[in-house]
Amino acid sequence: MKKLIVCLLAVCVAGLVFAQAQEKSLGAPDATILGADSANFALREVSIDLFEREGSWNVKMSSDYGVITGRFFEGGPDPEAKSPIATAGEEEISDKRTYGVKVEFFRRGINSFFITPSQPLAIDGVAKTLSVWVAGRNQNHTLTVLVRDFFGNNFELYMGSLAFTGWKQLVAAVPPSPDGKRGIVQDSAYFNSRPGLSVVGFRIDCDPESAFGTYYIYFDDLRAISDMYAFENRDPFDIADNW
Repeated sequence: MKKLIVCLLAVCVAGLVFAQAQEKSLGAPDATILGADSANFALREVSIDLFEREGSWNVKMSSDYGVITGRFFEGGPDPEAKSPIATAGEEEISDKRTYGVKVEFFRRGINSFFITPSQPLAIDGVAKTLSVWVAGRNQNHTLTVLVRDFFGNNFELYMGSLAFTGWKQLVAAVPPSPDGKRGIVQDSAYFNSRPGLSVVGFRIDCDPESAFGTYYIYFDDLRAISDMYAFENRDPFDIADNW
């Protein structure tokens, strides 16, 4: 009986301590999540590229499967369908052109072709999603965006099927790194002056049954939704670690 009473007292004391600790955790702020909560209020939609500049994009595919050509055209998706992005400067950004790609297949087969910028396109902040407007010509091909993380590792993010007519905004989520070492790493406490994520191109994987004849695809308005908390709250008097 004495042993049973002692066990019951021990359980009661442990429960009281746990309740007090839980009440304290509910009433006091948790320093480990303060930064994450604050960063939720610093999500911004930023422009990466509007596909306006000659020579800024290139195309390539295996010469065994066909011939590929890329050029700029006047036009693009319905302006009312695109949400405007606020700019810091007073100068209005030109958004009148789009980038078109034409592929002339030699034969059906499993193949891919690439659309790449002349240099990697760095993204401000910590990217959460990437989006681009595409006219896919209702073919069963698929679009993948190719990215490079903070440490120069290459990754690919699936954006979706091109089996639709007209213009459509395709979106890919950027998965966060679980520990800052694995997956797509976008920032580091050791190197805080370099950009985190860069877009290095797009890959279109062709459906073998549809990869014949001539195929056209158009791109416009590459954007990202980024967490700009650290970028916007950087100390202007901080010293750069570049010596």
